[in-house]
Amino acid sequence: MNSETHLTFTGDIGFDKYMKGREGDEDLLSEDITSFLKGSDHLIVNVEGPLYDGTSSGAGSAGSALPHSMDPAVRFFLKRINADIWNICNNHIMDCGYDGIKSTLEYAKQCNAMPLGAGMSISEASAPVILDGAGGIGLIGVGYQRACRKADEDTPGCFSWSDLDLIRQKIESVKRTCRWCIIVAHAGEEFTALPSPYTRDRYISYLEMGADIVVAHHPHVVNNYEIFGDKAVFYSLGNFIFDTDYQRSQFGTQYGILLKLCLNEQSFSFEPMPLMVDRTTERIIPCDLPKIFADVPAAEYEKLKGLAASVLIANTKRQLKYMRPEDFKNATEDDFIRNFFEPLRSGRVPGETLDMQIIYPLSLTAKDELYKESSLTGVVQYMLSQL
Repeated sequence: MNSETHLTFTGDIGFDKYMKGREGDEDLLSEDITSFLKGSDHLIVNVEGPLYDGTSSGAGSAGSALPHSMDPAVRFFLKRINADIWNICNNHIMDCGYDGIKSTLEYAKQCNAMPLGAGMSISEASAPVILDGAGGIGLIGVGYQRACRKADEDTPGCFSWSDLDLIRQKIESVKRTCRWCIIVAHAGEEFTALPSPYTRDRYISYLEMGADIVVAHHPHVVNNYEIFGDKAVFYSLGNFIFDTDYQRSQFGTQYGILLKLCLNEQSFSFEPMPLMVDRTTERIIPCDLPKIFADVPAAEYEKLKGLAASVLIANTKRQLKYMRPEDFKNATEDDFIRNFFEPLRSGRVPGETLDMQIIYPLSLTAKDELYKESSLTGVVQYMLSQL
């Protein structure tokens, strides 16, 4: 057993739209990024959609207006970069229904890669990936309601981030034999700068259950991180290989972080590799570290959460204008408020996902300008640039 283990985590991967067919391009990744990826014992990638050579089967699919699936040839790219753990717990893995997730699992097996967070049953979806080294490491994958379709006894899907009793059981099971328990989460609002209060609370609750580190994706933009003594939460790694018109309609979606965790039996450290999608060449290249990727402790978060909510509201308005221009291109503030307060607003899970009835009132507190008291001037500037 190795005394020290290096794990690298990527942000979202989607080989479609502008990235369609790029999996065979050996120059897709810069040499620096390739070297960083291969300098780890394990590489955990977020495979944002099924590897499937058919079309959406409808039954069991996410019903998304923006479906994602990938050519099965993507598996050769994943194998080439030594991706041995495929996180498939996300809101697009069921976009091609039963056949899509089944084929993805079969391709993972062919590549000797371990799937994480989703499977053909809840037993498979909730099974931790156990790694040797650093006293033992257990990875658990979870995804948000409702879009990360929940697996059950006989139905494929994801391990829900709200199945708290089972998550606690899995964490406790891992910690009985492993020094480290890492939660890989696909959750949070898209295009948010800082996590919403309920997302932050959920991740902290996993630490309180006994997990040591949370690594998250789904917002498609880089977020902050937070250190809690010998534990940590990384709220979003942004995009890795992902580029669509929907993404381009928002700020910062060309940026991402490769996160390398260095673990031993006593402690951990981390190294970020900032990257960006060069939208002139569609290559992934290094860049400067985004100002938002900073430790934001609780006291600072309280000063910043109103401003962060106002950024999320502004970006959600852009999202609505892109998705529904006939309704929102010339919308008034009252039109947006009516949408935010619809009881059955699409995707909303009260108090935990897309709950604009919480986020919108919080955004109005930004006018108090409490953020001006924050010492994190780079984080403040990053958010103000989006308004």
